[in-house]
Amino acid sequence: MESALTARDRVGVQDFVLLENYNSEAAFIENLRRRFRENLVYTYIGSVLVSVNPYKELEIYSKQQMERYRGVSFYEISPHIYALSDNTYRAMRTERKDQCILISGESGAGKTEASKKILLYYAVTCPANDHMAALGDRLLQSNPVLEAFGNAKTLRNDNSSRFGKYMDVQFDFRGAPVGGHILNYLLEKSRVVHQNHGERNFHIFYQLLEGGDDDLLHRLDLDRNPQNYKYLVKGNCPRVSSISDKNNWKTVMKALSVIGFSDEEKLLNIIASVLHLGNTHFGEGEEGETHITTETQIRNLEKLLGVDGSALREALTHKKLTAKGEEMISPLNFEQAMSARDALAKAMYGRTFTWLVEKINQSLALKPETIFFVITSVVSPMLITLECIWPNFPNIPAYSFEQFCINYCNEKLQQLFIELTLRSEQEEYETEGIAWETVKYFDNKIICDLIEEKHKGIISILDEECLRPGETCDISFLEKLEGTLGGHPHFVTHKLANGKTRRVMSREEFRLLHYAGEVNYNVNGFMDKNNDLLNRNLKEVMCQSDNQILNHCFRREEVIDQKRPEMAATQFKNSLMKLMEILMSKEPSYVRCIKPNDAKQPGRFDEVLVRHQVKYLGLMENLRVRRAGFAYRRRFEAFLQRYKPLCPDTWPNWHGKLADGVSTLVNHLGYKAEEYKLGRSKIFIRFPKTLFTTEDALEAKKPDIGNFLIVIGYLCVVIVIQSGWRGMKGRRRAKKRREAAELIRRFIKGFIYRHEEYCPENAYFLDHVRYSFLMKLSKNLPKNVLDRNWPTPPPSLVEASEHLQRLHLQNMVMKYCRRIQPEWKKQPSEIFKDQKDSYPQGVEREQINLKIVQTLGNDKYGVSVVKYDRRGFKPRPRQLLLTNTYAVLVDRTKIKQRIDYNALRGISVSSLSDGMFVLHMPNEDNKQKGDAVLHCNHVIEVVTKLAMMASKIDHVNINPGRYLSSYLVFVLPCVACSIKFAVARGKEGIIDFVRGSELKVTAPRINST
Repeated sequence: MESALTARDRVGVQDFVLLENYNSEAAFIENLRRRFRENLVYTYIGSVLVSVNPYKELEIYSKQQMERYRGVSFYEISPHIYALSDNTYRAMRTERKDQCILISGESGAGKTEASKKILLYYAVTCPANDHMAALGDRLLQSNPVLEAFGNAKTLRNDNSSRFGKYMDVQFDFRGAPVGGHILNYLLEKSRVVHQNHGERNFHIFYQLLEGGDDDLLHRLDLDRNPQNYKYLVKGNCPRVSSISDKNNWKTVMKALSVIGFSDEEKLLNIIASVLHLGNTHFGEGEEGETHITTETQIRNLEKLLGVDGSALREALTHKKLTAKGEEMISPLNFEQAMSARDALAKAMYGRTFTWLVEKINQSLALKPETIFFVITSVVSPMLITLECIWPNFPNIPAYSFEQFCINYCNEKLQQLFIELTLRSEQEEYETEGIAWETVKYFDNKIICDLIEEKHKGIISILDEECLRPGETCDISFLEKLEGTLGGHPHFVTHKLANGKTRRVMSREEFRLLHYAGEVNYNVNGFMDKNNDLLNRNLKEVMCQSDNQILNHCFRREEVIDQKRPEMAATQFKNSLMKLMEILMSKEPSYVRCIKPNDAKQPGRFDEVLVRHQVKYLGLMENLRVRRAGFAYRRRFEAFLQRYKPLCPDTWPNWHGKLADGVSTLVNHLGYKAEEYKLGRSKIFIRFPKTLFTTEDALEAKKPDIGNFLIVIGYLCVVIVIQSGWRGMKGRRRAKKRREAAELIRRFIKGFIYRHEEYCPENAYFLDHVRYSFLMKLSKNLPKNVLDRNWPTPPPSLVEASEHLQRLHLQNMVMKYCRRIQPEWKKQPSEIFKDQKDSYPQGVEREQINLKIVQTLGNDKYGVSVVKYDRRGFKPRPRQLLLTNTYAVLVDRTKIKQRIDYNALRGISVSSLSDGMFVLHMPNEDNKQKGDAVLHCNHVIEVVTKLAMMASKIDHVNINPGRYLSSYLVFVLPCVACSIKFAVARGKEGIIDFVRGSELKVTAPRINST
C-alpha cells in the first residue's frame, strides 16, 4: 500500500487514516472523488472497506485478480473486496474464530453486488470437492431466487433489496465451505399491495407474466399485461429498460432446479393467487353490507389455493370475534373488507417468502455425513457471516413504519460498530504494550434507548396504544408520544418544535435526531402495520388449503392458540437483539457502500449526495476513532524490509533483532519521540506526515539504490549466479547417475524374470521389449499386399502381432479399394444391367496376377482372359493389360498383340450369360491380326474398363438374344444369338450362341466376301 503514496496527489490515499486533516469532511470527500475519477472504487478506513458504486463493469474481478489477493497481507496491495474477503477467511482459519462481514449503504450503493463478489471469491478460491462445488453453486444460485422474491424496482435502485439478509457460510477444519444458512428480516410486505409512483412490485410478478410460457399462464388464468392487475398498476411502471424480466425468469427457474426445489407449481399458484386476490372487488348493498362482485377471481383462488370458495368469500366479508368464550360473526364494511383482502395478500406473500428461505436453508444445510466429519475434527463448524443491511437514513422528507424499523437497526449496528472498533483498537494496544488513550466519540445509546426502552420507548408506546381499548388511531399514538417523550433532546414533533421547524413539519410527523442526522416519520399507517393482524376466519380458510406450502405457512395451532401474537415492531426488536448477540460473538469486518449519484451514471460524482451518505454511514466518526491514537502501524519485518535502504546501518541487510533494526532506522530518519511508538511486534506512527516524508525519501533514494546494486553488488550477484548454476549442474548430473543406475538394475531384474508372468519385477523390461518391437514395426510395415515380410515378435506379443498383421493387410486392401473411382463402379451398371445374363457373376472380383500387371509399369488394369486363335480357334490363356493409350495381350512376359485405342472400332458382346467378347480392329492394315475373340469370367468389368479408358462407351454392341440362363452352351440347334467378327481381310466369322449342358466352344462359321 505504501508504494501508492507517491501518487497521492493524483489518486488520493488508499487509507483514510493517512489523511492529514482527518477531521475535515471536505478532505474526506475530495479523497473519495480523486479515487473515483481514477476508477479506484475501494478505499480503507483502517480495516473498514469503503466501496463506491462505479455503475459500470471494471476489469478487477477476474480469477487472476482473485489469485492476486489470495493469501496476501491485508495492506500489501491496493484495497479490494477480495482483500477483505481473504483477510476474513485467513483470520477464521488461523484464529479459529467465527467472522462476520457487515455490508451497509443506501439503496443502489452496491450492497447486493458486494455480497455476490464475496460469495464468488469463496466459491472459487476455497478448497473444494464435488459436494463442495455443488454447495458453492447453490450458494450462488440462492441470490437470483431471493432477488426475484425479495427485490423490487424503487426510485433509487432498479434492484433494491426490500428485506434484510443475514447469511452464514460454514467451513470445515480444512477451510472448505460445507453449509450455509440465511435469515431474513422485515420483508416490505406493504409493497405487495401498494407501490409509489415510478416503483414496481416484487420482481417475481413481472417475471412470471413476461417469461412464463402460454400453457403456464393459461393454467394460472393470467395474461401477460401487468396493467390488468391492481397490485401491479399503482406504480405505473410495468417495464424497466435495465431489467429483462424474461431472461431473469429463466435464471430463476434454473436456480430453483440447482437448489433442488420441486414445488414450483404450488409456489407459482400462490404468486398468481396474490394477483387474483388484488383483482377481487367488493360492493355495498342497500343496508351497508359488503359482498364480492368478481366471482371469477374467487373461482380462480378456489382452484389455485385448493380452498373452499364459499368459505373464502365469507371470510373476506366477515370477521370472527371471540368474547367471553363465545364466537360471533360480524360483517365487514367496504373499507374493512378491502383491508382484509390486502392483509391476506401480504400474509400469503410474506409467509411464502419465509418458507422459501427455509427451503433454501435446507439445500444449504450441512449433510449428516459432513456434520459428523466436522464435529469429529473441530468442535463446531467455523462461520463467515455476510449481512446486507437495508438502506440507511435516505434523504427523503418523511418515512413510515418500515423505515423507522430500518433506521432503528442502523442505530444498533452503529452502536455495535463503535463498540467493536474501540474494543479492537484497545486489544491491539494492549497486545503491543502501548498505553491506551481515551477516545471521545458520540455514543448513540441515548437514541437506541429512546426507541427500545421498556415502557418509555417508542416501540413500547406504540404497542400499548395498539392494545388499548377504545378509539385509537395514528394521531392518538402521536399525542401519546408527545406526552411521554416531550422533553427528550432527540425527539421533536410539530407541537413541540419551534416556529422555524414547524414550517417544515406536518402535524402528522415526528422527528428523531439520529446519529447520522434528522429524519422525519409520518405516523399514518404506524398502528395498522404494527398490528399486522389477519382475521381469524381467513387463517382458518388458509389452514384448510390443499396447497402444501400454505399448510406449512398457516399452522392450525395458530388458530387454536388464543394468545395474541407479538406486534410487528416488538418482533423486529427481539430479532434484532438476537442478531446483536450473534454479531458480538464474532470478529467483524465492514463494507460501507456509497452511491455516487442518483442517475446511475458512470463517472458522475454528486458531492451533496455523497456527503449525506458519509454522514449517515458514520464514516467520519469511524475515522476519528481510528485516528485517535496512531495513524499507521506495521509489523517490524514489513517496515524494515521496505525502508532499510534509507539507513546505512540497515542496508543491505540487518542481522540483529527486528526491534533493534527498526529503532536504528527511525533514529537515523530523525523521528521524534511523540511521532512513533515501538510495540512488541509493530511500529506505530502517529502522524501521516511522518510516513509521507519517509516514503518520499525512499522514492528519492531509488536511483542511488539502483546504482549501488549495479556498481557494488554486481560481483556478488555474479558469484551467487555462478554458485547456483554450478550447484544446479552438479545436482542434475547426480540425478542422472542415480536414474541410470536404477534403470540398469530394473532392466537386469526384468531380464531375469522375463519368462515369468507380468509382475513388478519384470514390468519395466517387458514394457521396454514391447515398446521396442512396436517402434521397429512402425518403421518396417509392408508397403503393399504382396510384401509378406513381417518383423519377428517377442513371445509376449505373438498373438498381438498376428492381429496387427491381419489388420494392416485389411487396411492396405481397404486403401486400394478406396482408390477405385465411383464412376468405375457406376458405368458397368449403365451398360450391362438388365441386358446381359451374366451381369451378377461378372461384377464379382477375383484376385489379379499383379506380377504380370506390373510388367508394363504404367498399366492401370490387368485381367486373365482366354484368346481363341484364328486358325482352329484353339483357346490360349492370356493376360489382358489396359494402359492409358493401348491394350496388350500377354503370354506370361511376352506381348502377343497390341491394340491401340485409336484403332479400336468397337466391342461386341452377347446379351446372354456367357463371357465372350470381341474387340473389332480395322482389317485394311496387314499388320493387324484381325478382330480379337476373347473369353473372360469378368466380362462386364473388363468391357467397362476398356470402354472407359478407350473412350468407346458408345461403341459397345450388345447382341440381344432370346434365351437367358446361368450358363451358355453351344450344342443345341436353336440359335440364341450371333456375333460377327473379322477373321482376316475379306473373311468374316460368326459366333453362334446356343444352349447346352456344359460350356463348349466350336469353330465359328466363316463367310467369304
